Amino acid sequence: MSPAQVIAFYLSLCAWSLAIAGACWWRGATLVLPFAGIEIVAVGIALCIYARHATDREHLTLEPGRLTIECTIGMRTDQAAFAPGWVRIEPEHGDRSLIEVSGQGQRISIGRFVRPEQRRAFADELRTALGRCGAVRRAAEKTAATMPVNSQTTT
Repeated sequence: MSPAQVIAFYLSLCAWSLAIAGACWWRGATLVLPFAGIEIVAVGIALCIYARHATDREHLTLEPGRLTIECTIGMRTDQAAFAPGWVRIEPEHGDRSLIEVSGQGQRISIGRFVRPEQRRAFADELRTALGRCGAVRRAAEKTAATMPVNSQTTT
């Protein structure tokens, strides 16, 4: 849910809860209103906790010559950039643990939002993409090295 949807949901919940509690208070059940207030506060606290992690994400960008990883968990954002040819991808402790991406003195763990049994396949897919990126880069460098240079000038 987006933050606007969470706020709309919470406000509608507050309105309904207070309307029902107000009707009960009007009919003589005076203790319903304080409990409704406690409920509204408890739900508000739970939604604040949810909202703090609603935008958690891991964003990987693979461009020619650069792999950028950005991990946002709560209020903390970690970012690392790697040269695709120098990256190591391996599980931290075992096949079902987080995937550790390291290279050039940097290290970052990814895969929090991938089911543990699928992390190995994700790591293999990332290795394949890195290999293709390196192959494309090497082919472009080879083509550039073999192209004849035109020495004619036009005026």
